[in-house]
Formats: sequence, structure tokens, C-alpha cells
Amino acid sequence: MNGLALHERPSAAASWRIALPHSAAAVPVARALVRTALAELEHGADSDTAELLTAELVANAVEHTTGDDPIELVVQLLPTGCQVEVHDPDPVPPGDLTRPAAGREPDPWQEHGRGLLLIRALSSSCGHRPTENGKAVWFRLAAVPPQGRPRPA
Repeated sequence: MNGLALHERPSAAASWRIALPHSAAAVPVARALVRTALAELEHGADSDTAELLTAELVANAVEHTTGDDPIELVVQLLPTGCQVEVHDPDPVPPGDLTRPAAGREPDPWQEHGRGLLLIRALSSSCGHRPTENGKAVWFRLAAVPPQGRPRPA
């Protein structure tokens, strides 16, 4: 058989790295890359959740950093799941990513303020680390066993 069978996960890591424009146009490009990477390898991570969390990380990088330097998306597919990182030029860590601030619930009337909450709630783990040129903010999703995945229509 050529390629992976639906029930098999990649036995070794596969990764993609792409520079994205420092604009809102980066969000749909990043979502498409994650969707394509997971679909092409029939990977077991939840594509919808991966796309949503990727969109949140990219949108935050665009909104909360200044300048025109590109941001970078790194997608790693591992036998145990996937990891997505967004690199930006700002060394300041994202607030409330790994631990919510006490007493700070998102305002139900505001459009913003839920991205980091979603990342904390839906990922198996998340965090940030300094890089040579700023920081990387990341999340991991565990692979879903084949019997737990929705079947294509």
C-alpha cells in the first residue's frame, strides 16, 4: 500500500514552516496550511480545533505586535499529536496564556478577550518561549484514536 492507511499515524515527525505577512491576511493562510497538513497525512489530531487555535495565535501575533516583519507558522505532526507554533518579533510573553489572571473573566459584551482562554481550554498543552528574534507561542493537540474521529460524509 502506498501512503498511510486511515488508522495509522505518522511514525516520524513531519513539519512545515512558513513566513506569513504581518496582516490579517495571514489568518486564513495559516488555517489552510494546518488543515492541509493534517488532511494530507490523514493525521489523527482534530483539524477543526487545530485550525481554530492556529487562527487565534496568528491573530494575536498580528494584533499585538508592531512593525512589518513577517510572523512565522511552524506545524509539527508527531505520532502523539500535533504542535503549532507562531513566532513573532515581540519578546514580551502573552498575558494569561498558561494561567488565567484571578478574577479576569472575558467581558460577554466584548468581541475580544477569549483567544487565550480557548487555547488553554482546547489544547492538551500550551506555552511560550523566547526565540532569537522574539518569542514563539505554541499549543499541542493529542491525536484522536481512529474510533473517536468523525467519519467523512
